[in-house]
Amino acid sequence: PVCRQSPFHFHMDRQSSLETLVDVLVSVLEANDWQETNLVFCHPWDVSGFLSLWAHRSQLFLHTVLDLGYLDEPGATRYLQQHRERFRALSSPVLVLGCDLQRTRLVFRVAEELGPLPQDFHWMLGSPLSAGACGEATRPPLELFIQDTVELVSRAIASAAHVHPDLALLQTTMNCNEKHQAGGESSGLFLSRFLANTSFHGRTGPVRVENTALVRPEQQFRVWSLRRDSRGDPTWVTVGTWRHGKLELEEGAWQSQRQRQSPGEGAVGARARLRVVTLVEHPFVFTREADEDGSCPAGQLCLDPGTNDSAVLDALFEELGAGNGSVPREYRKCCYGYCIDLLEKLAEDMSFDFELYIVGDGKYGAWKNGRWTGLVGDLLSGTAHMAVTSFSINSARSKVIDFTSPFFSTSLGILVRTKDTASPIGAFMWPLHWTMWVGIFVALHMTALFLTLYEWKSPYGMTPHGRNRMKIFSYSSALNLCYAILFGRTVSSKTPKCCTGRFLMNLWAIFCLLVLSSYTANLAAVMVGDKTFEELSGIHDPKLHHPSQGFRFGTVWESSAEEYIKKSFPEMHEYMRRYSVPTTPAGVTMLKTEPPKLNAFIMDKSLLDYEVSIDSDCKLLTVGKPFAIEGYGIGLPQNSPLTSNISEFISRYKSSGFIDLLHDKWYKMVPCGKRVFAVTE
Repeated sequence: PVCRQSPFHFHMDRQSSLETLVDVLVSVLEANDWQETNLVFCHPWDVSGFLSLWAHRSQLFLHTVLDLGYLDEPGATRYLQQHRERFRALSSPVLVLGCDLQRTRLVFRVAEELGPLPQDFHWMLGSPLSAGACGEATRPPLELFIQDTVELVSRAIASAAHVHPDLALLQTTMNCNEKHQAGGESSGLFLSRFLANTSFHGRTGPVRVENTALVRPEQQFRVWSLRRDSRGDPTWVTVGTWRHGKLELEEGAWQSQRQRQSPGEGAVGARARLRVVTLVEHPFVFTREADEDGSCPAGQLCLDPGTNDSAVLDALFEELGAGNGSVPREYRKCCYGYCIDLLEKLAEDMSFDFELYIVGDGKYGAWKNGRWTGLVGDLLSGTAHMAVTSFSINSARSKVIDFTSPFFSTSLGILVRTKDTASPIGAFMWPLHWTMWVGIFVALHMTALFLTLYEWKSPYGMTPHGRNRMKIFSYSSALNLCYAILFGRTVSSKTPKCCTGRFLMNLWAIFCLLVLSSYTANLAAVMVGDKTFEELSGIHDPKLHHPSQGFRFGTVWESSAEEYIKKSFPEMHEYMRRYSVPTTPAGVTMLKTEPPKLNAFIMDKSLLDYEVSIDSDCKLLTVGKPFAIEGYGIGLPQNSPLTSNISEFISRYKSSGFIDLLHDKWYKMVPCGKRVFAVTE
């Protein structure tokens, strides 16, 4: 019998379609303003069909087409030698598609024999590529595709059952070839309509049906560029991503043809320009006034307009680029520091320029009144492409923006101020308990009494009845002697003459020696161990959770420290928010005022350690155990293609020691009072 083909052939295609590959290649070429290209085929494709598809989906002109697909290696070598003159005239990119390693080397060798190619020349390689530069993102395993297909069918049946349960859940045999029944549509065709219109986000990504029959998972591609890293070694760098039918090139990662114009065609060496927002936080970002002519001999020129209005910033930077001096002088600042050095290094290695401004509200960013403020708000609104400062990575911010890998690791800490050490007039009594003092003086007077009695009862004593005694040993004489021995002072005193009195006097002297030794040791311990600062064990200290009246502590508004305390200790945050301050220097100032307006200040430990190191009065110190380990990263808009590239470069900087050099330059800690902080101009 003859089987008729099903009018509804339903299947899933895991492979990238030829149309998709053409769209990816054309998107890359058009994004770089290339108007023509050249093709080299190494795979036995239907070249005429490919060229027809190219002409249908692209307006780019194909200058040269070389087909090596049906030739062996010797034949391909001869073919390339015969057409070598075509390489001499190449001035546009060459697409090398479907070539294995040997064929690719063959093409490169023939091109190399012709001498140096034009500076604007580019090679574009399709699959297969090396392990370090794979074009299509790794496909999920087959099991996940099968699960998505089953889920597609189940979702379609569930949707159909809501509309027409009798047709969707019919228990008899059905197929898509059933003819229309008198009562209406057949169950097979009814279900096929729902299958063709079902889409969802599955385990392999977005799943949809094309042309009523083809299940097509989402295709994702990455675009790499072969560059040289900071050590001069070749490395693959991500320059773009193709997904959802759209190419997203990283800003500054790949210069377009318009930006590579010759001197006669436009600006020389024009590069992508990014707008970077920062926040002043020592030692990561410092500012100072610009010179009289508005320039910065050291550091980077940055604007501080006090606004995040994109239109205002566009106008200011446009005037700044025109060089007409119309930007108000008070807006011009010179920014320098740890993060500015890092930004300059990234701009050099990634070939982009940047324009820098200070965030208008002076805040890191938090969700407030239905919107994000500070650095986060500028990134979300598109005002800035990048945020570079001591920008803490936390979960709330990571949900709305992207962060690079951290370039600096830190934690939260507590800063306190040492107290004035002037002791009260009665401080000399601190080493001994009051009962000890009472006991000593009672013993002194009792000893003096017995010395007097012994002396008067003795026939040899200094009394009127003694033998030839011209002096009299009275009770006052005994007190004078006992006090002199106790305080270790030599004074004019009478000593007892009887043996019993002399023995008792020596016992009193030994007792005083022991008491004075103990007193001296305790006095040194008490004076050194005197509490000269607020003793806080850490964030769990009872003084913070149950503050007494008059104990004040705070942090910086809308910082990661406030976010952490608000989330982890709501009651503590409710108490401390009345004492919080807009900036770190403001909190330090409140600690150092007379009298202090804060007893403790909670903030990033890296910032607090720096403030301690430059405190010339040595009044500040950090106490307690560090908590809430975090890192500083560069902030970018969500799904920014720059994120992976910058993270790669930061990892290289860590490996090469560049990050350590920055730390030594800007952040080397030395004992308090001995640090001379000098900015390297």
